[in-house]
Amino acid sequence: MSIFSKIAAGEIPSYKCAENEKFYAFLDINPIAMGHTLVIPRREEDYIFDLSDEELQEMIVFAKKVAKAIKEAFPCKKVGMAVLGLEVPHAHIHLVPLKSEGDMNFANKLHLTEDEFKEIAAKIYSNFK
Repeated sequence: MSIFSKIAAGEIPSYKCAENEKFYAFLDINPIAMGHTLVIPRREEDYIFDLSDEELQEMIVFAKKVAKAIKEAFPCKKVGMAVLGLEVPHAHIHLVPLKSEGDMNFANKLHLTEDEFKEIAAKIYSNFK
């Protein structure tokens, strides 16, 4: 079972931003921007493109709703989306609030406090529809 599966199951704490029966969104613990959120399927699958067409479509629609909540919580020009998936063997999408294209630099990590993480997650969660 991957660390992301354990997070989605509630076995490992996370900063939940949104969820439904098939998908879970939570803050990246090594964010590159305030509001950097990960979207995962609850069903463990290593490679995003191994999801069925239906699952991938549903995941993108869920991510769109999360992105709208992020944009409400953290005003930005756009919310960028990246699929990397080499560090954790569980399909996931990174959603990052952007003011410029340079904001999507995964080498630059923020160092946030527990209270900052809680506040960020609550802002996104309250805007998720």
